[in-house]
Amino acid sequence: MLRISLISVVVAAALSVCNGQHEKSCDVFPKDQHIEVGSSVELVCRTSCSSGKIFWTLNEKNLSESLSKSINSTHTVLSLSNFTQSGAVVECRSSHTDQVLGGVIVSTYSKPENIKCVFITKYVPGGIPDVFTCSWSHHMNSTQAIRYTILQYVFDSLNEVCNSEVAQCTIEDSLKVAKMFLQSNGEITVRAKTDAWEAYSEPYKFEPRHIRKINPPERPVITPSSDRLSVGWDSRCGGLSCRCEVRYHKISESNGVTPKYLSRPLSNYSATIEEIESCSNYSISVRCATKEGLWSDWTKERTVLTKLNKSHVRLQLWRKVAEMGENGKRKVHLMWRGIPSTCEEVLTYTIKQIPYKDNTNLRNDTYTPCGASSCDVELDQHAHRLFLTVSVNGALLSDDSVYVPAVEETGLAQVFSIQATAHEGVIQVSWNASEKPTSRFMIDWTHDGNQYHWNESVFTAATLFGLMQRKPYNITVTPLFNDSTGHGTQANQICSSIRVPELVAVRNVEIHSKSAFVNWDTKSQDPCSGVVTYVIFYETQRQPQLNVTVDGDEEGVWLKDLQPNTQYTVYVEATGYNGTTKSKTMFFTTNMFDSKLIKIFSVCGGLLVILVLSLGLACAIQWKKFYEKPVPNPRLSSVAKWLSHNHQKMEGFFQPFKDQAENEVVTDETQRQQGAALTPVCNEQPIS
Repeated sequence: MLRISLISVVVAAALSVCNGQHEKSCDVFPKDQHIEVGSSVELVCRTSCSSGKIFWTLNEKNLSESLSKSINSTHTVLSLSNFTQSGAVVECRSSHTDQVLGGVIVSTYSKPENIKCVFITKYVPGGIPDVFTCSWSHHMNSTQAIRYTILQYVFDSLNEVCNSEVAQCTIEDSLKVAKMFLQSNGEITVRAKTDAWEAYSEPYKFEPRHIRKINPPERPVITPSSDRLSVGWDSRCGGLSCRCEVRYHKISESNGVTPKYLSRPLSNYSATIEEIESCSNYSISVRCATKEGLWSDWTKERTVLTKLNKSHVRLQLWRKVAEMGENGKRKVHLMWRGIPSTCEEVLTYTIKQIPYKDNTNLRNDTYTPCGASSCDVELDQHAHRLFLTVSVNGALLSDDSVYVPAVEETGLAQVFSIQATAHEGVIQVSWNASEKPTSRFMIDWTHDGNQYHWNESVFTAATLFGLMQRKPYNITVTPLFNDSTGHGTQANQICSSIRVPELVAVRNVEIHSKSAFVNWDTKSQDPCSGVVTYVIFYETQRQPQLNVTVDGDEEGVWLKDLQPNTQYTVYVEATGYNGTTKSKTMFFTTNMFDSKLIKIFSVCGGLLVILVLSLGLACAIQWKKFYEKPVPNPRLSSVAKWLSHNHQKMEGFFQPFKDQAENEVVTDETQRQQGAALTPVCNEQPIS
C-alpha cells in the first residue's frame, strides 16, 4: 500500500519555498498522484495567500472536516484512506470566499490478478512441453499504454521471460520452456507498467507437471449397434499414462441439453455407451489428461445415429371409424406410433382384418400392406379386430391390435357430459364415465381431419398440449375395457386459441342531442377469432378523451352526457388474448335539439294543420250551402189558413208534399206535372 507520509509532504513544501516560490502563494501538493486501489493518500494545502478556515472537496462535493487537520498556520493536511475511485479531483477552498486555493488529480491503478499458466505439448505426443502461456485479469481504464512483463523468480532475482501489451503472454522458445518445465517448482509474477506507475501481481507458484496440458485425442471412432455405442480413440499420450473422459448427449430440437460424462481409467482408451434411445442422433466427444495434468481440449463433436432396439418398440395403435357409406362399407383410418421415423432399417407394415359375426370368427382374414404411420381399410357392418404387424427382413419385430364394434352393436360403454375448454393454446377435456365397466379412455383430436393425435388416460380428464395456434379442434373420447372398445363421443368443436380480428369498423352512429348509439362490426380471415373486450374512445377538441368498455359479445353502446351541437371523434379498440385492433376514427356532430322532441313537434304540427284544413273545408261547405239556397217567388204562392196549435196531427201545410224536402218550392208547372191541385185545407175540409 502506497502512503505519502506527512513528513514528506512538509519537506516538499519547504523545498518549494527554497526553490524560489513566493511564500504568499497557495496550492495543493504533491501533484499528479497515482496510487493503488484501496490505499491511502495525504495531500497538503498551502494557505499563505488566504486567511481563515479552509475546506476540501472531492469532485466538487464537500469532505468531512474530520479528514483534515492543520499542522501550522499555513499548511493543512487531508488524509484519504481506502481510496477506490479510478480518478478524482481534490480541491482546497477558502471558507470565506469559496475561492479555490489549489487542487490535484488523484488516479488509482490495480495490480494484475487471477494468473493462470499452462505447459502445452504441441509437437511430440508425450514429450516435454514446448509452449508456456499465461493469462491474467487486469481491471484498468488507463489512457496510457500498459506494458506487461512476466518475471520468473530464479534464486533471489527476477528474470524477464515474456513481454506483452495484453493480459496474456506466450513463450514458444522450446529450450526456455523445457528449462522452466524441468524445475521442480516454479514461481512468477506479472508486472504492469506505464510512464506514471507500475504494479506487481502477487506471486504465482506452480508445479510444472500439474499444469501440463496435452493435445486432444485423435478423432474418435464410433460403432453403433442395436443397444449400445462403442467408442475408441488415440489418446496422443505417447509413453505417458493418461486418463480420459467421454462426453455424449442426445441431439434434440429443444435447447439446454445436459450432457452426460463417462470417465475411463488410466491407459483405457475405449468406452461403451449403453443408455441410449433407438434411432436417435447422439453427439460424442473425448478429452484426455496426464495423471496429474490438466484436461486437454475436447475433440470436435461427432454425430452418430443409433440402431433400432427391438426391446424399445412399444406400438400404440388406434383407429377412426367413419359412417357407413352407400356401398355398405365403413372407412377405417388406422394410425400408430412407437417406431421413430429416423430409423434406417427397412420395415414392413401389414394390417390383418379378422371379422366377427354373431361373436363367431369367420376366419376370412384380409391382409393390407401399409405405410410407416397410417393406413386406410374398409369394413362391413360386422365387428372386426385389426392387427398391425411390423417386421424387419422378414422377422417379426412387434405387433398390436384394435377392436372395431359392429354398426348396431349394443351394450358398449360410452362417456357422456363431455366438455372442453381452452386457454393460451392448451385444451382441457373432461367427461363422465358410464356405469359399464371401463379400464381406461382413449382421447384423439385433430384440426383438419387428416392428422390425428391420440393418448390414453385412466382419468376422466385430460390436457392437450402442443396444439397449433388458432385452429378448431375436434376431440373424441372412447372408453376401453381390456381388448374391447366402446362407442366414441365427440365434444363440441373448440379453438385452441383465439386471436383478435384483423378489422374493426364503426358501422353506424345514431345521433341525438345529448347521446349517440355507436355500432361496429369485425371481420377476420381466421376461423378462431374473438374479442374479450371492446373499448370505445370518444372526445371533442376541447375536452379530454373519454372511453366506455363493454364485453366482447356486444356490438353497440350508448354514449351519454354529450354536448348538443358539438363535433365528436370516436373509434373502437378490440382487445383479445393476443393483442388489440383499432378501427378508423369517425366524426359525428350531435343535434341541436333532441330528435324525439323534433318528432313530437312534427306530429303535433301535422295534426294541427290537418285540423285547420278540416275546419276550413267544413266552413266552406256550409257557406256554399247557405249562399246557393233558392228563394221562393212570391208571385207563384197561394193563400192558405194555418192550422191551429191545438191540432193533434202535425202535418204539413200541403198534404201531397209531406215527403218532399222542407225547403222545396212548388210552382204551377210542378202542380200540373204531378196532377194535383194546390187546394188549401182548413179544418180538414177542402176550400171550394
